[in-house]
Amino acid sequence: MKDKLLTPRFIAIITIILFGAFMRLIPHWPNFTPIAAMALFGGTYLSRKYLAFLLPIAAMFVSDLLLGFHSYMLAVYIAFAITVMIGFVLRRKVNVGNVIGASLASSVIFFLITNFAAWLASPIYPANAVGLMEAYIAGLAFFNDGSYGISFFLNTVLGGLFYNGLFFGVFYLARQRFPVLAKA
Repeated sequence: MKDKLLTPRFIAIITIILFGAFMRLIPHWPNFTPIAAMALFGGTYLSRKYLAFLLPIAAMFVSDLLLGFHSYMLAVYIAFAITVMIGFVLRRKVNVGNVIGASLASSVIFFLITNFAAWLASPIYPANAVGLMEAYIAGLAFFNDGSYGISFFLNTVLGGLFYNGLFFGVFYLARQRFPVLAKA
């Protein structure tokens, strides 16, 4: 059985992803969530590509069932899938600098895609390049009154860095302690 799925490594990776989905359910600053970290971590460490997409997206979907859906969910899931693909690139060389870079890239991609969706669907922005820039500028300042953290965009960046640091750090330390978690 060379290609056994339920290995200790697989179970550890899934546990971290499920922990991330659970963390979405507890009170937090808006957009300071482990969404991108679940996708990046899954894309990096789940060796079967279909599982790298399926498991983090399924975990997010289940938590969305509890939290509720909104009109821009498709954009969120697209950004999530792109983050999984960033994880495929990251798996070639996982180190602190690359994880930070991938985390920042996934936050920017999330911002660009979700604010593009807001521009596309909202009648308040003109349907031209100026309207798109207005949507991006509004996205940078959205809820920037301090009561919701710094801003939605910076919360996304800080949340991504925090949860990626947590997920990748915990998995690194666990592999050091338990060699059975190292890739075969």
